[in-house]
Amino acid sequence: MARSLAGRHYDAAVSALHEPLLQWYDSHARDLPWRRATATPWGVLVSELMLQQTPVARVVPVYDAWLSRWPRPADLARETAGEAIRAWGRLGYPRRAIRLHAAAGVIVREHAGEVPDDEDALRALPGVGDYTASAVLAFAFGRRTAVLDTNVRRVLARVVTGSELPPAAVTVAERAVAVDLLPQDEPTAATWSVALMELGALVCTASAPRCDGCPLRDDCAWHTAGHPAYDGPPRRGQAWAGTDRQCRGRLMALAREADGPVSGRGLARAWPHADQRDRCLASLLADGLLVRSAGCYALPA
Repeated sequence: MARSLAGRHYDAAVSALHEPLLQWYDSHARDLPWRRATATPWGVLVSELMLQQTPVARVVPVYDAWLSRWPRPADLARETAGEAIRAWGRLGYPRRAIRLHAAAGVIVREHAGEVPDDEDALRALPGVGDYTASAVLAFAFGRRTAVLDTNVRRVLARVVTGSELPPAAVTVAERAVAVDLLPQDEPTAATWSVALMELGALVCTASAPRCDGCPLRDDCAWHTAGHPAYDGPPRRGQAWAGTDRQCRGRLMALAREADGPVSGRGLARAWPHADQRDRCLASLLADGLLVRSAGCYALPA
């Protein structure tokens, strides 16, 4: 029997949600390296930064190479930021590599080389915000904390409120619902969080949800309501071709793959539109992703 979870009385409904989802996760969870028993808190932190706006399939080989080369924060901290950018490869948004390198340095200097298990200390690390801190606490340390990524938010919006998609930004009410739905046992709560994430990635997807295979279908307000279409503010997809993001990516790829500094003429061959190229080059220099010396450009030392 379907139940509405939109109010604040969850006790009976929560117990109906936990068991089917956890059983589903036991059978359907992907074997990802950062979920294995051998994964360290550092490995979990690396995975979370790599997975930001990047598909799992692209992350796994880079993650494996990264952890093989730098299995501890201290190993990365001894390298240059340029090497971190080079190893980041084509994952995109290379500022994440700079931040992860900086975070490794902070972990070494302030936390004796170990990823902290305190929320405030985690959030003080470069590149770590609310979501990443919660994810590390849950997945690395087994804490009972709400982990609200895009997939989790979409699942909860559908199951709890009957909305096809969540609000553009996390709301106070949304976070309160996520906390209330957490199992009381800490390890079970951490598993619940990753199970919600997996359900959103594999079944309750944004554009083609597979409701017939969903363990929460009978308790899903959106399914019960007949899948009403999203009626909130328009959501714009991210363009790529011809954008500054593509231009920056081309310039970074050239610098990453070069044996030495790249001349301005070399950058011109990577992107022909001079005004856009100059604008993107200036932004890469400002972000610390490239440095200039003697009229040439290279990854930071």
